[in-house]
Amino acid sequence: MKEKLKVFLMSLCSLLAIGFDYVNYLNSDEWIKGLKGCLKLGYTGTLILFVLIFYVFYKRKNKKNKAISFLSILFALFMVLGASYLKYGTAVLVYGSLYNFIIMTIIFLGYFFLFKLGLNYIYSFLDKYKNKEISNKVINTFKKHPFLISLIIIILCWLPYIIAYYPIILSPDPSFQIKQFFGIRTKYADYAILLDENVVLTNHHPVAHTVLIGSCLKLGGLLGNDNLGLFIYSLIQILILSCTLAYTIKYMLKDMNLSSKVGLIALLIYSLVPMYGVYAISGVKDTLFSTFIILYILLLHKMLNYKENKIKMIDCIKLVFVMLLVILFRNNGLHVILLSFPFLILAMKRYWKQLLMVFVIVIVSSTCYTKVLLPALKITPGSIREVLSIPFQQTARYVKYHSEDVSLEDKEVIDNLLEYDTLADRYNPDLADNVKNKYNKYATKEDLQEYFKVWFKGLIKHPNTYIDATVNNVYGYFYPEKTSWYLHTSFDKRITEDGFDYHYNNLDEYRKNVSDYVTKYPEIPLVGLFCNIALNTWMVFILVGYVISKKNYKSIVLYLPALVSILVCIASPANTYFRYAMPYIFSLPLMVSFVLNNKKS
Repeated sequence: MKEKLKVFLMSLCSLLAIGFDYVNYLNSDEWIKGLKGCLKLGYTGTLILFVLIFYVFYKRKNKKNKAISFLSILFALFMVLGASYLKYGTAVLVYGSLYNFIIMTIIFLGYFFLFKLGLNYIYSFLDKYKNKEISNKVINTFKKHPFLISLIIIILCWLPYIIAYYPIILSPDPSFQIKQFFGIRTKYADYAILLDENVVLTNHHPVAHTVLIGSCLKLGGLLGNDNLGLFIYSLIQILILSCTLAYTIKYMLKDMNLSSKVGLIALLIYSLVPMYGVYAISGVKDTLFSTFIILYILLLHKMLNYKENKIKMIDCIKLVFVMLLVILFRNNGLHVILLSFPFLILAMKRYWKQLLMVFVIVIVSSTCYTKVLLPALKITPGSIREVLSIPFQQTARYVKYHSEDVSLEDKEVIDNLLEYDTLADRYNPDLADNVKNKYNKYATKEDLQEYFKVWFKGLIKHPNTYIDATVNNVYGYFYPEKTSWYLHTSFDKRITEDGFDYHYNNLDEYRKNVSDYVTKYPEIPLVGLFCNIALNTWMVFILVGYVISKKNYKSIVLYLPALVSILVCIASPANTYFRYAMPYIFSLPLMVSFVLNNKKS
């Protein structure tokens, strides 16, 4: 009887969490007037849902697992706080009143019970996973030639996007990069003090990527066709990404000896989920950067499973090459390397001398590139404002809601950096660009020091405001119901204004249908979840939790690039921005295969 009562209460809490529209009704008295309006499924549907939940909980067989308990608490917090911030921009849904707190605590427990149950099933599946091969003529052919077959299928499935968006999808960032390459002044030249007024190219966007896409367009111009030049870039990117994805499948099947089922599932994801095909023909730097992250993670796995007495020179060269590409194609790539590779050295003490040599070569090369080569070419580094999104957003929210607490002296200090008079109006909880774009590029170190003194005063006076500013800017990376556009497909005419002959083909109706499908894809049940940023973040946490629960601590190294990428999202200027999450979303099929590889039999 006691067990049934416990299950009843757990089921009731869980029912409230997923069947009760608490977000819209908790802060009103409408639920008192009509309970049915608060129930997402009505009386009958809610009763059926309760019986189903009760049955599943009653049949549960949960094992004690600290990782599962921790993740269940974490995910439940994400759901409760995320719902409040999505609706109100604060945690008022939780702390607005004692009544709210009690109800939200019950809902938190409901989510906790559900997630604990679900994670037990996931971890149990992983524990019991058997690497059983399937065999027939088609599968055997795929198993024999996984790279070639995967490459052909991937490119064939991407053809609809390649045709629709020929020669390339240019969003604002690559458009500005192209202008910079050709010496056309853009807003990025105004964000920092140029080393040379005649050199408008800056490292706000990685110079390596700017030079690559600009050189391709220049080649097209020499051939008399700008569109052809842009398509040359697209072809390079398509081949690099598709070959990398095909190689991960080959690596799963040949090097890790996983079953063809795993390879086929990965192939289906790479081929049919539109984010891969559309970003393959998008000019943003994130596509190549995410590709190099996949290769870097794959090399980390290869190193962890190295069997030779010494690391072969060719493998050292591969490591150096890929690590440098990670650093060159995104400015935060250096952080990925710094916060992951040293742990590989610690985990692989047998090869520490060779790995340390690789690390030193990469860091020295990177330093020479940024501190010697670029300055010698008079290329200006990016502005410091790019790493200050969090404090700037906190200050902007503070000024918007507590301007009466800002003294005249403090206003002057803030104004020296961020143009105080318009700061409150420029504040956007989801995006820091409007705030940091007014950063005074002539600000000195002393100005920054004075600013942080004022910033600290605000933290002491209104810490909740700072917390709200930060959470509003990041919660979408952890709350699945916060969604935003994930692909840019519209035509950007910025470079055409400067005389470049860039245009889409005349398949307007076809392109519109493709764009509509791409836009609606995340809403498709189940398969659309592959594009959900928060759920992909959760998957990384689940994999790391599983590895920790198995005390396979060395393998945590494989997930550090993804975890660092999540930290980058937290520090980024935009909430729920798909491009920032791409490195770990694109790498996820490979990371899942690592867990399955440890369980093969």
